Amino acid sequence: MHQIAIIDYGMGNLESVKNALHFLNYKPIVTSDKDAIASANAYILPGVGAFAMAMRNLKERGLIDVLGENVMTRKKPFLGICLGMQLIAESSSEMGLHPGLGWIKATVVQIEGGPDLKVPHVGWNDVRISKDGVLFKRLSPAPHFYFDHYYQFMCDASQIAATCDYGVPIIAAVEHDNICATQFHPEKSQTTGLRLLRNFLNFAESVRC
Repeated sequence: MHQIAIIDYGMGNLESVKNALHFLNYKPIVTSDKDAIASANAYILPGVGAFAMAMRNLKERGLIDVLGENVMTRKKPFLGICLGMQLIAESSSEMGLHPGLGWIKATVVQIEGGPDLKVPHVGWNDVRISKDGVLFKRLSPAPHFYFDHYYQFMCDASQIAATCDYGVPIIAAVEHDNICATQFHPEKSQTTGLRLLRNFLNFAESVRC
């Protein structure tokens, strides 16, 4: 069984993700130790909070280079969750313009909302699967997931794995090579979320790095 590292950079639902993986009979490590990260086989980057603070925390803990080496160069499987998805973009306009990890050609912008659409986008939504890839194998055509976010991910259509409807389409998940990410919280999405996490773990086990 491969070692899964949940990245601790001071932000995110670390225990919720850890507990979900325990339920799936995995024993992940929750760590900010660079050596432990380098030796892991796959990564989960959760996140809740502000983009700029998250990038600052990653930099101050010396995690940007070790994650980049292992995800982008060594091609180890990666799953970003919520803010962890947004951080892989090139930039975010949240409270100014801030550079991201730049692993995917994408930007992060505020959800527009509308008269009947509150921001943040909080609650359960069906998602529409647009890519037959890693995350949504053996899930229903319109699986239900829990969202909680002010900002949305914008990228090329070729990288979009799923969208949801919030007045306009919002990118709900992306997949690109070894990189997967979800705007929703699979760890808070009950059985469907566990099935998605299982799909990612199966993918991680299939990759030899």
